[in-house]
Amino acid sequence: MSIGKSIKRVDAFEKVTGRARYTNDYLLNNALIAKVLHSTIANGIVKKIDISEASKLPGVIKIITCFDVPDITFPTSGHPLSLDIHHADIADRKLLNTRVRYYGDDIAAVIAKSDLIATRAIRLIKVEYEEYEPIMSIDAALKQGARPIHKNFPNNILTHSNYQIGNYDEAIKEEGLILIEGEYITPMVKHCHMEAPISYAYAEAGKMVVVTSTQIPHIIRRIVGQALGIGWGKIRIIKPYIGGGFGDKQDALYEPLNAYLSYIVGGRCVKLNISREEAFVNTRVRHAMKIKIKSYVRPNGRFVARKIEVYGNKGAYASHGHSITSKAGNASKQIYNDEKAIKGDMYSVFTNMPASGAMRAYGIPQITFALESHIDDIARKLDIDVVNIRKLNMMKPDYEDNGIKCYSYGLDECIEKGKEYIEWDKKIEEYKHQTGLIRKGVGMAIFSYATGVYPILLETASCRLVLNQDGSVQVQMGATEIGQGADTIFTQMIAEVLDIPVQNVHLVTTQDTDVTPYDSGAYASRQSYVSGMAAKKAALELKEKIIEHANFMLKLPMGSLELKNSMIVNKENGDILASLEEIATHALYNVEKSVHITADVTNQCKSNTFSFGACFADVEVDMAIGKIKINKVINVHDCGKVLNPQLAAAQVHGGMSMSLGYGLSEQMLFNEKTGKPLNNNFLDYKLPTVMDTPHLEAQFVDTYDISGPFGNKALGEPPAIPVAPAIRNAVYHATGVNFNIIPLTPQRLVERFIEEGLI
Repeated sequence: MSIGKSIKRVDAFEKVTGRARYTNDYLLNNALIAKVLHSTIANGIVKKIDISEASKLPGVIKIITCFDVPDITFPTSGHPLSLDIHHADIADRKLLNTRVRYYGDDIAAVIAKSDLIATRAIRLIKVEYEEYEPIMSIDAALKQGARPIHKNFPNNILTHSNYQIGNYDEAIKEEGLILIEGEYITPMVKHCHMEAPISYAYAEAGKMVVVTSTQIPHIIRRIVGQALGIGWGKIRIIKPYIGGGFGDKQDALYEPLNAYLSYIVGGRCVKLNISREEAFVNTRVRHAMKIKIKSYVRPNGRFVARKIEVYGNKGAYASHGHSITSKAGNASKQIYNDEKAIKGDMYSVFTNMPASGAMRAYGIPQITFALESHIDDIARKLDIDVVNIRKLNMMKPDYEDNGIKCYSYGLDECIEKGKEYIEWDKKIEEYKHQTGLIRKGVGMAIFSYATGVYPILLETASCRLVLNQDGSVQVQMGATEIGQGADTIFTQMIAEVLDIPVQNVHLVTTQDTDVTPYDSGAYASRQSYVSGMAAKKAALELKEKIIEHANFMLKLPMGSLELKNSMIVNKENGDILASLEEIATHALYNVEKSVHITADVTNQCKSNTFSFGACFADVEVDMAIGKIKINKVINVHDCGKVLNPQLAAAQVHGGMSMSLGYGLSEQMLFNEKTGKPLNNNFLDYKLPTVMDTPHLEAQFVDTYDISGPFGNKALGEPPAIPVAPAIRNAVYHATGVNFNIIPLTPQRLVERFIEEGLI
């Protein structure tokens, strides 16, 4: 049996030896190189582009400007196609843009014989603009009279959605309620995956082939076809190994433009080079959010009614549309349940900043920072234990919302495990009555997270299995391995069902839309849940076909045989009758009934469930210099059945590390007057290094979720959610100062401590 065991990653050897081939490793030697010319204003119109000097440069093959590309707008979001026009992604992108909407917008492209020549040509192009004042904040975008960034959205609001459960206006009339309000702000941050989102394109056999580092190859195929205005069947997308994605590559980035550039030079191979500086601002970022919360509570801390307002900084383009801001707002009513009413308003707002898209946990880190900060604010104002107030209000078993059901529940146990590790009760007493400039504190945060995107979007995945003649199994899945370990988990699932060694399951890690069955891609912590069920169903079908042929070969009645340990055995007495290899060989080569035993299965998932977790942090704050030292930090997760403990711990460590940076140091900075990015590189963007990272403790609560293929549910994204608010709350406990904005940088801390008279 393989499920629940820490088997080695199936891609480990290839990666550690350098044999794994990424997009750049497949590049043809004769490839042309393309570079993009980006705008040097944040808001305005391109009036004229002079390419005369650049065109004269030896080695320049072609220069394309925003005035040359097809007049086609297309969406970029990595969502399955919606046949309902009212739920379709917003088509607001062109291959190149005359209307400039952020500093760095794509306005022209050079194709040359080398990167150096392309870069030199870019510098020779002259651009004339009609420039407008940049709109660099949500408040500025919503200000009356603000210039529309998109003509179809005159008030700069992409979408405003709302909900109400119960009668809010009546609920707040209850006598004795205490109103507590808060406003919380989270920053725009970057994914910082190791591999830039590079691609190259060429024509072959009447098709445009794009080799790209993407999380969503099948969706990219469709978007490239839409952008170029050609049949989707004439597009072929190949996804090799990927050096990280975290949601940035859950969008069509430069694949459509790359395909077009190859097309205009007769299908020659063109690589579109993307620098690290470009990757920071010209792909996608995490939404900055402003969140306002009004809570009406009883003196014991019970929530009676709440009002939530969420403002998501959309940036220049729609990308994933309103879905991320909407998800953040809807999560407010999930992790905590009000006794009488809750009301939510969510706004996605255009600004002249880089386009915001998907990033690990899809809006939940933002809302969780606000909710978990707010509940500590309430507890300390009412002098209530912060753990008890959470237990009083948090989601209970069997809760259901918007088609997502709490089938399994380990949140209470997560909290108790975290308390025990951090020595919570002891530290609460020990850290009382502190004085001096160095103080210690403990804090916590909890969360819930859905598994996949049903019922908001279609959830479908496929798996193809082929029985080889040596008794091993070949696997093809559209689900993408992006470093998270999906290939290993699928291998374990198939080996588990067939009862064969994992080394006899050969999974093809490269997706090719011409041959790989459909899958929406890697996002929403969906793969072990949605694609995993496809793998399980395919394995069950293959197993049934194997036994059916064994009955034919052995001339035994149906129901008398089973597949066990790579052998066909007699159910009654356990006698081994044939090996799987013998069955496979006989099936293909016997002259009476030749059959290639395969299974090709699609799983349309029509369920969803909540995973849970808790984070506890023990910190030391040096108020004089604004330094936060993490003494201890732990994430405890309820992800259902843990399929591979070692891989699960690795997921948690990675997510915790991202959340540390989110809480303490990471933020994208811009010149407010010009919109120019100020820290779009690894020197100035303060990403935590190994020297900044404490021991990260990962523990699990074992539950079993009946909706998952093996009792499992979401784990990939949840670890990135709770660390930032847990640290904020620990700083609050240590110093008595409640910071409602992250990151908690030294400057921000010292300024506030001075304001509060602590230093």
